[in-house]
Order: sequence, then structure tokens, then C-alpha cells
Amino acid sequence: MTTTTFNAPTSDTILATPRTRVTTLLGQVLSPSLLLLVQRLGIGAVFFLSGRTKVSGVFTITDSAYELFRTEYALPLIPPEIATVMATVSEHLFSILLFLGLFTRVSAAALLGMTLVIEVFVYPDAWPTHLSWAGLLLPLIAMGGGRLSLDALFFRKTG
Repeated sequence: MTTTTFNAPTSDTILATPRTRVTTLLGQVLSPSLLLLVQRLGIGAVFFLSGRTKVSGVFTITDSAYELFRTEYALPLIPPEIATVMATVSEHLFSILLFLGLFTRVSAAALLGMTLVIEVFVYPDAWPTHLSWAGLLLPLIAMGGGRLSLDALFFRKTG
């Protein structure tokens, strides 16, 4: 005589199909290219807005920005006047390039370098903030801007 046993479904088997569907959907919606776009926009905004605090009008560096680099930022080896211009131009230029996804790796590397200078010489106690910036910049350096970037359009590999 054959006995048939009934195995009650477990929570794993009940949830497997909906969970798999949700996971698959999220994996498609949250593609690496979308994540890289969000990273580019997020970290670009941080630096762009910082750069905007140093200028008036379209791009006139303020006296208060120069004073900030003379007193609070006071970098070694670089005169404050040069450091002010370099930082202000870099924050604007590399942010805009990140927004566009153009020269993404170079732009992210430049902003990571700026982050390291800020961490070491200006605000060493702000490492949690700087670590979060690095966490957004490092994947951009490693992977580039993704498919949703001008890099992908202009520098597409053939072959």
C-alpha cells in the first residue's frame, strides 16, 4: 500500500515566487547604470553647491572665499589665492562633468583627491562625511559613468 504524505508549504516556498519577482524587478529597475547616475548626481551636487558658496554672480570668486582659504583652510605649500581659485574651479568643473557623465573617472578621481586634501589638512575630524563622499566616488572611478552618461555615448568601445 502506498502512502501519500502531505507536506505543508513553508514560508520559504510560499514567499519564493513573490520574493523572486520583486528581487528580479528591483534588479532591473535599479540597474548599475541608474545607480551610477544617482551617485554622479549626488556627489556632484555636494561639490557644486560648495563651489557656489565661494562665488557671486556667474563666477566671481568672493573676498570671503579668499579669506576662508587664508584663515580656516590654510593649506600647506599652496598660497591661499591659488588654492581658492583651484578649489572653486574644480568644484564647479568636475561637478558639471559628473552631472553629464563626461570624463567621469577623471572627474571622480579629482574630487576624491580634493576630499583627501580636505580630510588630511582641513577637517580631519570629519572623516565620516569624507568617507561617504569616497564611497560615492570610488565606484565612479572603478566603473565610469555607466550607460546613462556621455562617456558611454562618445567613448563606446567597438569590437
